Amino acid sequence: MRHLVTGGSGFLGNLIAQRLLVRGEQVRNLDVWHDRQASPGIEYVECDIRDRAGVARAMQGIDVVHHNVALVPLTKSGDKFWEVNVDGSRIAAEEAAKAGVQAFIHMSSSALYGVPARCPIDATTPLAPIEIYGRAKLAGEQAVQEVCARTSMPLIVIRPRTLLGEGRLGIFQILFDWISSGRSVYVIGGGEGGFQFLHALDMMDFYMLALDAGRPGVYNVGSNRFGTLREALENLIRYAGTASRVRSLPVGLTIKTLQALDKLKLSPLAPWHYLTYHKPFSFDVEPLLAMGWQPRYSNDEMMRESYDWFLAHRGEKVGEDASAHRKPVREGLLWLLKQLS
Repeated sequence: MRHLVTGGSGFLGNLIAQRLLVRGEQVRNLDVWHDRQASPGIEYVECDIRDRAGVARAMQGIDVVHHNVALVPLTKSGDKFWEVNVDGSRIAAEEAAKAGVQAFIHMSSSALYGVPARCPIDATTPLAPIEIYGRAKLAGEQAVQEVCARTSMPLIVIRPRTLLGEGRLGIFQILFDWISSGRSVYVIGGGEGGFQFLHALDMMDFYMLALDAGRPGVYNVGSNRFGTLREALENLIRYAGTASRVRSLPVGLTIKTLQALDKLKLSPLAPWHYLTYHKPFSFDVEPLLAMGWQPRYSNDEMMRESYDWFLAHRGEKVGEDASAHRKPVREGLLWLLKQLS
């Protein structure tokens, strides 16, 4: 089969493209940045997802579309969140339907749930995003659902928890750097609510299971072995063997301070980070386990692997055009907090 992966140079899109290639599939990557380290067996098409004519050309001869293009919270993209995550998603779905694509897989986000009133999140939990990125991802998912319903194109929607794994940088690069340097790391409040992550390889295992099963639907995906955010950080520090400590910050004052720094462009943290990461957040994955999915990584195991990869590849150059999750993040005024830690 022929597959088109939009955003195939990003952290997750690259994994999808590589996994499909290993399975013997024909793979085309549509992205604005070409990863020179990508397999030569993956066809690269340079195209912005907002370029309808270019997207239409890339869809020709494709059987399955894997839509991953999205601006993530770290980019703080303002109105462009809507242009790319909503309008771009609609264009991808519409052109896929016109091209006679057999199935469309849309990568959504856990940000659609905002701050849920209870956990674990299940099929009855209302969608209530609380910041611009989450609202755009919800509108993008709804746009895709409308196109697929109207054109009878089968749709699989994946809503993953925060991803970890080899090659994952972004905001985790700051965390790993501080721990390796023996600096204190911080949680807003006590960090004592259940907090679920997801290893990228476990994500891929379920992704391929859903693809092979041909089961349209919406799937929330996260690890089935996790504890609190504080426990995850303390266990990683213990593994790293450094003098770092986990310290608590007052909720109200910290959020107001981070909001101010965000507006002044002095902090890498986006609203999705500082408005939600002090709250419990986890998915009910029992429906996925019933399908035969067997996740391999706990929170602690994926943290350790990601940290080891960071240490082994620290200092390596990454293209400025690389996706936000595959390159280091500027600390801004957080650098001063690091020095005081």
